Amino acid sequence: MNLSVHIDSKSGFCGGVIRAITKAEDFLSANGGTLYSLGSMVHNEAELARLEGKGLVTVGKEQLPSLEGADVIIRAHGEPPATYELAEKCGIKLIDCTCPVVLKLQKTIREAYARIRPQGGQVVIFGKVGHAEVLGLVGQVGGDAIVIENMEMLSKALEAGEINLEGPIEVFSQTTKSPSGYDRICEVLREKVKGEISVHNTICSQVASRHEQLLEFARDHDVIVFVAGKESSNGKVLFDLCRSVNDNAYHITAASEIDPSWFTDGDTVGVCGATSTPKWLLEAVAEKVSSL
Repeated sequence: MNLSVHIDSKSGFCGGVIRAITKAEDFLSANGGTLYSLGSMVHNEAELARLEGKGLVTVGKEQLPSLEGADVIIRAHGEPPATYELAEKCGIKLIDCTCPVVLKLQKTIREAYARIRPQGGQVVIFGKVGHAEVLGLVGQVGGDAIVIENMEMLSKALEAGEINLEGPIEVFSQTTKSPSGYDRICEVLREKVKGEISVHNTICSQVASRHEQLLEFARDHDVIVFVAGKESSNGKVLFDLCRSVNDNAYHITAASEIDPSWFTDGDTVGVCGATSTPKWLLEAVAEKVSSL
């Protein structure tokens, strides 16, 4: 089959993920043995398997008490203050790889909460419920925040009176959420809230700029092969973006999932992915498509 295959030059790991993985690899190279990761280092099954082959072991918070004296890495998503307290209590040596953008957001949320709490204010976070980054953000205010995942959740929260419309309200977004989705949430809140409302631009600039660029990439190709892990929140957002402008967009996790029936002779094929998708996997997928 004669296909013209292009890899999106902007796809692949964001700076925070590169930093965390590099630190993990450097540690394992210098020390050997085992390094524990609190939660999945990256939401990509293939990359996790590669890192596990080097000695990285993923653990949950409930396992920390049994890891006294061990080295544990905090991934780019960040953690709530309670995690640091537990690690200290358990005698664990932490390697903190929280993304600097996430660290800044955590600090901003703490400061905002301290500012509005005496007035009965409220912190609202646009993010995926249960996502590691969001859990870390909510933990900055002792759980005293409301998480809104989409317009449906916002409507239900408003109907149930869970959002104090008298304000003050401070609104934030998970760093990897859709800018347009955040804009819609904020627009409704501005319409409904009678009191003071402050909206913070907390979506990572690298993620935000990807949206327009990826839309153009998806429009410019006959077929889009989007590569991302099943658990990648950013992957779901970006794939939905591709599908919004190209019906011939397919989400896969590995090259083995490619279906030749997706392509017609002469097609231009774009291979792209999430901020949690490694370059080597994009290249493997492109090579497989080219060989059809």
